[in-house]
Amino acid sequence: VQLQASGGGLVQAGGSLRLSCAASGRTFGGMGWFRQAPGKEREFVASISQSGGSTNYADSVKGRFTISRDNAKNTVYLQMNSLKPEDTAVYYCAARFYYSGTSSSSDGYDYWGQGTLVTVSS
Repeated sequence: VQLQASGGGLVQAGGSLRLSCAASGRTFGGMGWFRQAPGKEREFVASISQSGGSTNYADSVKGRFTISRDNAKNTVYLQMNSLKPEDTAVYYCAARFYYSGTSSSSDGYDYWGQGTLVTVSS
């Protein structure tokens, strides 16, 4: 079982990035993205249900980020637009084994990817 996150990088404020998280080894239920900035605790970013029909977002990213998934490819995406310096963080994808719904709590996830660094310059 593996979650492989990719797509991070350096971008100027106002720019865009798309993160991907490819899951292998089994089919997952709900999936999510979290982030951890230097010196701060890990925080919720976005979550999507197994069907893709339900999503939820942290207030700080609503209207700028979009989570989606392609179940045929077992991959979840995070499209990040209008990036701000405060979005700088290591972004982690997470997966739920048994539950198909969304969750904004890190305790709701059973498996985590290795993280990908997003740096937004001002």
